[in-house]
Order: sequence, then C-alpha cells, then structure tokens
Amino acid sequence: MGTFLAFGEIMLRLSPPGRELLMQSPRFDVWVAGAEANVVTQLARLGHDVAMASRVPDNDLGRSAVTTLRGHGVDVRHIQTGGERMGLYFVTSGAGMRATEVIYDRAGSSFAEAPVSAWDWDAILDGVDRLHLSGITPALGPVPAESAIAAAAAASARGIAVSFDGNWRGKLWARWDGDPRAILTRIVEHADLMFGNHRDIALLLGRDDFGGAGEDRRRAAAEAAFARFPRLMTIASTARHVEHVDRNRLSARIDTRDDSAQTPETLLVGIVDRIGGGDAFAAGVLHALRQGQGIAAAAETGLAIAALKHSLPGDAALFRQADVDAFLNDGLDVRR
Repeated sequence: MGTFLAFGEIMLRLSPPGRELLMQSPRFDVWVAGAEANVVTQLARLGHDVAMASRVPDNDLGRSAVTTLRGHGVDVRHIQTGGERMGLYFVTSGAGMRATEVIYDRAGSSFAEAPVSAWDWDAILDGVDRLHLSGITPALGPVPAESAIAAAAAASARGIAVSFDGNWRGKLWARWDGDPRAILTRIVEHADLMFGNHRDIALLLGRDDFGGAGEDRRRAAAEAAFARFPRLMTIASTARHVEHVDRNRLSARIDTRDDSAQTPETLLVGIVDRIGGGDAFAAGVLHALRQGQGIAAAAETGLAIAALKHSLPGDAALFRQADVDAFLNDGLDVRR
C-alpha cells in the first residue's frame, strides 16, 4: 500500500490549565496541532505509512513540532523550514453552559507565507496514493489557497486519490476578501472523498433547499453534491447535539452514490476535550476504508475514534487499534 500525505499548517495550541479562563493564571499547556497533522498522526498510530508536507520556522518551536510528529511515526521529510513565525491558536475550554472559545494568532506564519512555488509536487507526491487536504489551508489567504488548489490538481493529474475535509473557519475567511465557494469548489472538483455535512455542501453549491430533515436532508444534500462533482464518490459526516459542554450526543454517516450508512447516536459524557474530534473521525474513516471495510463499518470506526478523542486533552487522537476494538466492544472495564 502507498502513503497517506497531508498538506497543511502545523501549529501550536496553547490552553490555560484545566478549565480556567485565558490568562487567569500565567501558564499554558501546549500541544502540536493542525487539522491535517492530526489526521496523519492518528493514522500513524494505527500503523499506516503517513507523511506531512508543511513549513515551519527554523527555531525551537518549529523543530519541536517536527520532532513530535516524527515521534508519532509521521514521515517529516517534506516539512520545510523557513519564514519567521509559528502559527498559534489559543483554546479556552468551556465548562457547563460556558462554550469553548478559540483565538487564532497565525497571520503571517511560516506556512501562510510560503509561495506556491515552494512545493515540488513531483517529489512530494512520489509514493503517495492519497492526499488529504482541508478547507483551513485556503482560508489562510490567497497564496495558501492557490497552493491547496495546486496540490489537489497535481494529485489528481497523477491518479492519486484526494480526500477533503470542509473544516469551515469563518474567522479565517473573514480576514481577507476571498470567495470561499469558488476556491473550495476548485479543490473539491478533484476529491473522491469529502468530509462535510449539508451545510458544507450548501456553501459549495450556493443553495440550501435540500428537502426533509435529519437523515433525509443529509441524503438529499449528498445527492446534490454527487451530481455537481463527478469525481466525488463518498461523503462522510457527523452530527452533534450539545446538551452542555460535558454532555454531547454524536452520530456518523457515510453516503455513496448508491448507498448510505448511519450510526446510532453515541452519548459522550465527562468530555475532556472535543477539539480535534472531526480530525479523529476523518482518520477513522480513512483507516477503515484503507482496510477494505464497508461504509457501515467505516462510519462506526470513525465514530469510535471521534468519541475516544473526547477523552484526551490536546488536538490529536493517539489511539491504537486495541483501543478502537475495545470501544466498539463496549470495553469500559480495566484492561489488564
């Protein structure tokens, strides 16, 4: 089998300890972060060959991030050094009826400032059989947007499968005058697998007239996306119902052109950290499909890893196959 390659920004996430407010006390917990990096990190933990293409500054922050990814089994040879600063973001964890809050400090980051010409796709895509992208990279500005489009086109031209996670980030798009629909469409045109729900599809299609509610609406949206994007074969999504910060219900769904699979809701209580749950879901679906599992099993595996991520602080899910199997088999007792 070939290699999963992710292209996107590697960041550092800073959070006040526990559930304190930002700067309530003068210290932070720090984790390596980034949607695409989270996906390949979890895939590596599940035994897959994975690589990351990105750019970090040549300083202790950048080197530490690369070292962390390497330690998880990610091939880092295509992570360049250059530029002046590491992208950062701050997460203040919610509690009770107080929602989690995110502040970005990534403008002018090493990755965001990398020119389109920085990426040698012939070399980067050698030995790769799936490229994973997200909607975060094009939201960073016109140059990262063109780089993401070029990556998708280069992979498609070489017969390499492309997966795309919508990962809508309104705060990032609001910082510049880009056209999200036009830009994201140019990426999704190359994708065979998309992670996104009816709202992501509505943005891409410029319409939100999908009939019905719940599962019917999601199926109608998927069929509309399949009609618009000939290469697109599979759409995976989750649905979350938030009762309060510590009690959520999560389900998963996968649609193909001629079939669909929907999981029951899983109750998530005692949530430690929900950030990165979508990336964990994407990794689980990619893992299951790579193993040749059907869409029902892939939806269950994606949901299992997403649910497990809620038990772990930080951005990335770090679970092994045994953890996934135990969850799917209701294994909550101590494993000795």
